[in-house]
Order: sequence, then C-alpha cells, then structure tokens
Amino acid sequence: MAIKRTDFPLPDLDDPLTAEFFAGAARGELVVPRCEQCNRFVWYPAAECPFCASESLRWVPVSGDATLFSWAVVRRAFLPAFAEMVPFVTALVALAEDPAVRLCSYVVDVEPEQLQADVELHVAFRPLSFPTVPDRSVVVPVFTVALAPSRQGASPPSTELPLAAPGQEGLS
Repeated sequence: MAIKRTDFPLPDLDDPLTAEFFAGAARGELVVPRCEQCNRFVWYPAAECPFCASESLRWVPVSGDATLFSWAVVRRAFLPAFAEMVPFVTALVALAEDPAVRLCSYVVDVEPEQLQADVELHVAFRPLSFPTVPDRSVVVPVFTVALAPSRQGASPPSTELPLAAPGQEGLS
C-alpha cells in the first residue's frame, strides 16, 4: 500500500498510537508507554500491553540515556526527500530504563567511524524537515554520543538537525 500523505516522509502526528511520542518530543521530553498493570514498557506503541493484555497504558518520561545497539551509515538517498541528508546515521538505541526498548532514530554530531556498539548516547530534540515538504518540520528525538566526564563543561551540541557529521552536507 502506497503512503499518500502529502507531508510524507515526516512522521504522522495524527496516528493515535504515536501522537503522544511526537507531542513529548515537541515539549523536549522523551516519552514511552508503560503498562500500569505489569509496569513494563511497551515499544512499539500498541493499544494493549503485549505482556499482560491490559489496556491501561500511560506515556511516561524516560531519562533519554541510551546505548547504541545497531546502526547503519546511509550514503545513498533511498527517496529524493533524503538526498540533502546523506550521509547520515540511522540507529537502534537501547533505552537505559529497559534495554529491550529499542528506538529507531538518528545519531548526530559524530563521525560515523567513531561509533561502536554499546557507546553511551543521550537524547536531543531537533526539527526534522525535508525539501519535498516545504515550510513544515516536526521535532524528533535524535541521539548524540554522551559527553565524557572530562568534557562536561564543553559547549552543548547544535540545536539544528544536520544529520551528517560536521563539515559534510547536512539537512538544510
């Protein structure tokens, strides 16, 4: 089935299962549904808990700390909308609160060659836009390599979303 939304490839903010995830990102919060019956996180969002079948799910904030589970460096745009973004890193990140919860996201502000499994990450929130959807963006959670203790006083990462490493073409 072809996707026919005019704002594709931006996330669908009207999807009842994921709308709160993107609303949280717009507030600068990483939120994940948690079952109020068995207290387990439910990811990917669902109408009921896959562990106990309860429909009592509540979106709760999480720390935004994670580790890099898996990643790929995208060097060729698979859709015209992504042409200005390449190269970029797409990844599965395992949340600190429950490593079984693995979010699909981008890793930004790092040379891809510096990545390794289990590197510590932290969430950042950036506007995502595409030239094929003019004048529209959606704030999304992305992940940066966590600052080492010796760098705690360093400048914070950029708030714009260049998905490519510094000095390479990024998202405009």
